[in-house]
Amino acid sequence: MNYFKKTVSLLAIFFALVGCSKAGSDNGTPTNPNAPSNLQITATVSTDSSGNVSFSATADNAVSYVYEYGNSVVSPAGNGSVAYQYTLVGTNTYTVTVTATGSTGLTVKKSIQVTVTVKTPTGPSGVFWSEEFNVDGAPDPTKWGYDIGNNNGWGNNELEYYTNRSQNVIVQGGVLKITALKESYNGYAYTSARLLTKDKFAFTYGRVDIRAKLPAGAGTWPALWTLGSDVSTNPWPACGEMDIMEQKGNEPNKIYGTLHYPGHSGANGTGSTTTITNASSDFHIYSLDWSASSIKMYVDNNLYLTFTNSAGVPFNHDFFFILNVAMGGAFGGSVDPAFTSSTMEVDYIRVYK
Repeated sequence: MNYFKKTVSLLAIFFALVGCSKAGSDNGTPTNPNAPSNLQITATVSTDSSGNVSFSATADNAVSYVYEYGNSVVSPAGNGSVAYQYTLVGTNTYTVTVTATGSTGLTVKKSIQVTVTVKTPTGPSGVFWSEEFNVDGAPDPTKWGYDIGNNNGWGNNELEYYTNRSQNVIVQGGVLKITALKESYNGYAYTSARLLTKDKFAFTYGRVDIRAKLPAGAGTWPALWTLGSDVSTNPWPACGEMDIMEQKGNEPNKIYGTLHYPGHSGANGTGSTTTITNASSDFHIYSLDWSASSIKMYVDNNLYLTFTNSAGVPFNHDFFFILNVAMGGAFGGSVDPAFTSSTMEVDYIRVYK
């Protein structure tokens, strides 16, 4: 009889231990103190019906995250942040599940629902060149080079020193991040990055879509632009410049599209502006539609600049891309003394022919 009682007691202890070994539960509350905890997920759905959603997940003790997007697609997101585009046309609701993993391999899961609207495609087809920024680390060296330094303010009295350091430029979570920092560096008070495809990619005519979220803070000056590939032998403004998007933190939701060429350089550029909402908190699509007869610029497919192209202006040859965040200068204006850092995020660049 005593033997039977001892056996029952040992079995009870065994099953109690097995029951306590579960790493985590589906409601985000782990039963093991070494597992990740307090898993939180947020989703920001683009308002342009493009299907783009920015996700962010955080959890205590987590070192990596994996997303299940509710459509059979699964992808890692090392730091918990990722941009994803749904493509099913119409309005659909998806159950998105995130698994957070701790340093010991223990996990916890949580799910949320997102409702996404995707319009029937009406834009151009046939991607000629694209940069999706899907590989974490430094930008692809086969596509991107850097302008380094200050170069006498780049002709605009800018205050930053451009670097290629990861503190200033990195691909992370499916987006390119260019970060302007307030720091003393090589005699300058700010650092940032300026990337370009010069001698790596250039194109003549086509449609360009760039999906980006802009930095915030008075004095920031982000730009998504193109420059004539013959700039080395045909100096600016003769080479031509097309600014697909410029913005300044002192006017946070005002977007500038501008063309520079002989007789229309600097503040005399030919351009237009449009006002949007949440330029620094939401992604928007900035577009250039360029042909031998016209140049048009859009934000979220809303046309706000039309220019008649002709043989008399330098917009009929190859141009390359430049992406940068400047500080201050003739356009950026006064920098907020309390500024410490801000980031421009670029989800993709797509060129259609």
